[in-house]
Amino acid sequence: MASIFLSSKCGLKPLAISSYINPTTRVSVSSFPVSIKSSSSSSNLFRLTIKASAPVGVQLVEKDEKRVDGFESESGFNPGAPPPFTLADIRAAIPKHCWVKDPWRSMSYVLRDVVVVFGLAAVAAYFNNMVVWPLYWFAQGTMFWALFVLGHDCGHGSFSNNAKLNSVVGHLLHSSILVPYHGWRISHRTHHQNHGHVENDESWHPLSEKIYKSLDTATRMLRFTLPFPMLAFPLYLWGRSPGKKGSHYHPGSDLFRANEKTDVIMSTVCWSAMVALLVGLSFVMGPLQVLKLYGIPYLGFVVWLDLVTYLHHHGHEDKLPWYRGKEWGYLRGGLTTLDRDYGWINNIHHDIGTHVIHHLFPQIPHYHLVEATKAAKPVFGKYYREPKKSQPLPFHLLGLLASSMKRDHYVSDEGDVVYYQTDPKLTDDSRQ
Repeated sequence: MASIFLSSKCGLKPLAISSYINPTTRVSVSSFPVSIKSSSSSSNLFRLTIKASAPVGVQLVEKDEKRVDGFESESGFNPGAPPPFTLADIRAAIPKHCWVKDPWRSMSYVLRDVVVVFGLAAVAAYFNNMVVWPLYWFAQGTMFWALFVLGHDCGHGSFSNNAKLNSVVGHLLHSSILVPYHGWRISHRTHHQNHGHVENDESWHPLSEKIYKSLDTATRMLRFTLPFPMLAFPLYLWGRSPGKKGSHYHPGSDLFRANEKTDVIMSTVCWSAMVALLVGLSFVMGPLQVLKLYGIPYLGFVVWLDLVTYLHHHGHEDKLPWYRGKEWGYLRGGLTTLDRDYGWINNIHHDIGTHVIHHLFPQIPHYHLVEATKAAKPVFGKYYREPKKSQPLPFHLLGLLASSMKRDHYVSDEGDVVYYQTDPKLTDDSRQ
């Protein structure tokens, strides 16, 4: 059942950037990209193939980096073109103090969040009425998500330079919200090291057309009909994404190297201990009280995680590229991520919406991401997409999520620079 959903996530250190080879002949297009081959599918599109997925209306352009490998925005900027700057250029623009990890400061955020979590639970249990409970569920689900972000920083090593401290704090935070720390940390590392790669990415990566068409109708509907995709994370932990096998709890999964099996076992044991604790509390407090205090906020946390991680890679007004083969590179893949503004939630969830710099340099502590992003913007130029401001709460993101789910269904099986395509039949069926 886990195959119903896409993955949800954010590694430790970036891979070296591969060299980029600019072919002398490129393809420019003026509409949505499609794969290049003749097709008799229900979409009735005639498809062509020239290096990258291309839409109807193809024109050869010589050495023009504004019109490369498929999609071009109305401004003439092509997000799939190799950038005129390097990772070193971005790094040089970021102030040196932004790289400094302060374990005391990191621990102060942990203390803050833990105090708030227990305070909210105490207040809700004291009043115990249906006016307070819904407010509590939203607030506590958000705080569980904040705890996850701090544990996520431990996994990146941006929490501190002390590996043991990172591991202890990461296990405590993630186990408390039923996340296997090492299992998730390792797969998340894979996500960062392969961000933007169609096959190798590990977080909300696109389905290829072949895999998409192999899914039954009910599965397709569930994958792209809200709210079901926003409940994907627990199932992803158990069974990953369509086309991939393995579990974050099983040390023999192909997610992990041989020398990582002990870490995975340790995290699974910690996860199991938390489950046992919840079962014990159910006997002491009653299952209904545990459901109200923990179960429903946990579901809120899952929704936050899936919402935020999905919108880091989808839902921009212009289509963004995904890569394969020689066209993929660590920098180009990272530049397809998106920053999002969450209004009042920014500080609560530790500025995780400041995501582009985080993806390129996950070792930067969360409390320096905003400053580092501001310093790097002149280098990024048009490759940085300014997020729409949200005050006080990010309700506008729900519209972006819904529109993306209606149009971003799969990518072509062929081509090294591809863009999401829409299954019109799925969209029509969802309206019935």
